[in-house]
Amino acid sequence: MDIKIEKKRGFNWKKHWPLTVAGGIGIVVLCWLLWGNHESTLRIPRNELTISQVKRGEFKDYLRTSGQVMPIEVVQIAPEEGGIVMEKVVEEGAHIRKGDVIVRLQNSSLDLQILNAEAELAEKQNMLRNTQVTMEQDRLTNMTEQAQLDMDIERKQRAYQQQERLYGEKLVSREQYLQSKEDWELASKKRQLVASRLKQDSIYRSVQMDQMEDNLANMRKNVVLVRQRKDKLEVRSAIDGELGLLDVELGQSINPGQKIGQINDLSSYKVQAQVDEHYIDRVRTGLKATFERDGQNYEMTIRKVYPEVRDGKFRVDFVFAGTRPEQLRSGQSFYLNVELGQSEEAILVKRGTFFQTTGGRWIYVLSKDGSHAYRRNISIGRQNPSYYEVTEGLEQGEQVITSGYEGFRDFERLEIK
Repeated sequence: MDIKIEKKRGFNWKKHWPLTVAGGIGIVVLCWLLWGNHESTLRIPRNELTISQVKRGEFKDYLRTSGQVMPIEVVQIAPEEGGIVMEKVVEEGAHIRKGDVIVRLQNSSLDLQILNAEAELAEKQNMLRNTQVTMEQDRLTNMTEQAQLDMDIERKQRAYQQQERLYGEKLVSREQYLQSKEDWELASKKRQLVASRLKQDSIYRSVQMDQMEDNLANMRKNVVLVRQRKDKLEVRSAIDGELGLLDVELGQSINPGQKIGQINDLSSYKVQAQVDEHYIDRVRTGLKATFERDGQNYEMTIRKVYPEVRDGKFRVDFVFAGTRPEQLRSGQSFYLNVELGQSEEAILVKRGTFFQTTGGRWIYVLSKDGSHAYRRNISIGRQNPSYYEVTEGLEQGEQVITSGYEGFRDFERLEIK
């Protein structure tokens, strides 16, 4: 008995097309997950970028800063005594010498102090003279008293000696003899007591005189000092130089220690610069610097580094190490190259605004065909006005983007058109 075999039918994709489409999409998604690029990408025109080539070369360790010419020394004018401005002897810009009068002041209170001090001194001098006269009179009185006591002792001694002879011859009574003896001994003791008193009085008067002399000497010194204060009402120059500023007017009241001007020492000049605080640990006294003027280079040396940092900068003073330019004027500006260390071979990248965004921690590196750029972590060491020293992350010949990253710093990959 024959069995009819039915023909097998193939997969009908038209009938099952939804499954076909879903399977195709799944395969595409799987391939993208396995081999696709998942980095965030931004397209950017090439002409909006600054592209620099990484190179190996000599890294010159220096910084460039702008400095301003200033006098080598500025002396402030601050009167020691206050008063009313009576006369301006010189004007701003005048050349003056040490000791020249700049301003004359008047102080009525100080004049009164001088009169009081002089009057007190005269009073003390009169008191000392009166004391000296009194002491001399007392001394003469004591000497007279001592002379009288000496005379009294001699008389009573003679009387005692006479009574002693007469008593030996039984011509006077024993009572008369003993009385004469007692009178003589009493006079002797009285003389000893008076002598002791006169000695103590002499010591006391001597000490008193020394104290009064010391007080008088101190008062004389006080009068001299007060008179010297009057001399200081004439404000004088402390150095030779130029009167750079004088901020006073006639009739103005000036307080002691108030700054009213300055004197510029023009015997030499210095250049003062503001340096970024990034270099505060590397800038020190003694470092060399150079600047160019009229085609000639001039050398300078750091004289002083100010420790205070303001607005991210600190001050540095430079002085000339050799010849200096002619016709220097205060206020002129120069660009100084300050040598921080020895030159060394290094991987170099040109300075750019990318550093402000990345802090030197990463950079965009171009692919070999230049169509894409990728973020790469790097490490930057020293820097100078032209280059950064790259210590890790880049190789010679690679190309990097050195312009600013403000608009695309969050993207891992850049597509360059």
